[in-house]
Amino acid sequence: MRIIILALFGVSLHVMADFRALSAGQVQAKQKLGVAIIDVRRADEYQKYGVIPGSHKLTFFDTKGKYNVQKWLADLAKIVPDKEAEFILVCAHANRTKTIGRFLDKKTQYSNIFELDRGINYGWIDKGLATTKIPAGSGKPWYKFW
Repeated sequence: MRIIILALFGVSLHVMADFRALSAGQVQAKQKLGVAIIDVRRADEYQKYGVIPGSHKLTFFDTKGKYNVQKWLADLAKIVPDKEAEFILVCAHANRTKTIGRFLDKKTQYSNIFELDRGINYGWIDKGLATTKIPAGSGKPWYKFW
């Protein structure tokens, strides 16, 4: 019985080990190595906050929460054709990336999936890092002025 539990625990660790959160500094380091950043937010969010420079815009959920998995996976395969290549998912607060990352980890052959910890709003912009709309070090983000 103990062996079975340990074996199951080891398998679950292996499955969960393939999808990991990265700090902004880790994302920057991986980006310098050529790792693709996939921004899964919607067009209205890109317009409001911008994107991390060099990111690929690949919206997953629409404004009503709907999605087309087959189309999205086909578009992802154009950006990340090697299923073993590393890539980083980005959304506003890392909620959507967790859902998408877990799906990719469990249901596809992608094996090196990362997410920006806390998303672009709290894991990037709050750190004073630039987007295509917000210059680096521009101070407190607009959504913290209340």
